[in-house]
Amino acid sequence: MKEVLDLLHEPRFADEAPAEIYATLLDEDRYHCSIRTMYRLLHKNKEVRERRAQLRHPAYTKPELLAERPNEVWSWDITKLKGPAKWSYYYLYVILDIYSRRVVGWHLADAETAALFEPLFHDAVAKHNVPPGQLTLHADRGRPMKAKATALLLSDLGVTRSHNRPHTSNDNPYSEAHFKTLKYQPRFPKNFGCIEDARAFCRSFFDWYN
Repeated sequence: MKEVLDLLHEPRFADEAPAEIYATLLDEDRYHCSIRTMYRLLHKNKEVRERRAQLRHPAYTKPELLAERPNEVWSWDITKLKGPAKWSYYYLYVILDIYSRRVVGWHLADAETAALFEPLFHDAVAKHNVPPGQLTLHADRGRPMKAKATALLLSDLGVTRSHNRPHTSNDNPYSEAHFKTLKYQPRFPKNFGCIEDARAFCRSFFDWYN
């Protein structure tokens, strides 16, 4: 049966299923074995799978966010708050200490960019006197979180980066739970009349939350 396996391994048959190989060989007036025998030989050699060379995605490890003291692991994310008009939004940046669940920094803006996160994070690190090499910052894989500017900022400050696994929305549970607390608060409005109204609400909420 080595002759049949060698035939199945020929480059012209690398992308073909046994049934197609069988039909091609019959067109050439060649018969070696049945389709079932081809499958049996491939199965014996552990080749019953996609036979083409394909990109294999790496196995991502689920991030474990473990903190034994404050300012050891922070989580950050951005959520949208509805503005006065349809399709208008304000973007709320929040940095959360997962040990104490305190909000260590927040910022409200009308855009979602890594440039707006930089001064917010600098202020939070300075305010809480976080030394280099102590902090891990976790985030999802949004554009500001994965931006080169964010990566350089964290590297300069000696902060370890941590991210969600791709296409996995529940790897940042602390920030997601915090935003749910914010938006299910009884006084949370359906939309804000202007950005100053939104800032006033957030200021009051975070004072209460902390």
